Amino acid sequence: MKLTELRQLALAFPESTEEPHFEKTSFRVKKKIFATVDQDGQIACIKLSDIDQDVFSKISKGAIYPVNNKWGNQGWTNIDLKQVHPDILKDALRSAYCQVAPQKLKALVQHNSDI
Repeated sequence: MKLTELRQLALAFPESTEEPHFEKTSFRVKKKIFATVDQDGQIACIKLSDIDQDVFSKISKGAIYPVNNKWGNQGWTNIDLKQVHPDILKDALRSAYCQVAPQKLKALVQHNSDI
């Protein structure tokens, strides 16, 4: 998975935007970050619920794992883009978007499998 592919997936969600976030690129909905990517494009970080973080970490051991600090306890989860399967990344990004999106936008995504 490359940064260009991640960007395409993230920006497909309703009202998502790409903005700088310190030395990273962030993807946001209504100014709330649902994903970031470091400069070399190898590690993404997404916001998940506790349950989703646990499930995705188990599905893709080694490729998806909680951030190793207090942010990880708040749902922030790293994804190694060199290892993760594209379908799993797409599902994880969908979950991250829905975690922070307003209810109206979340409903659009949950009821449309093409997004």
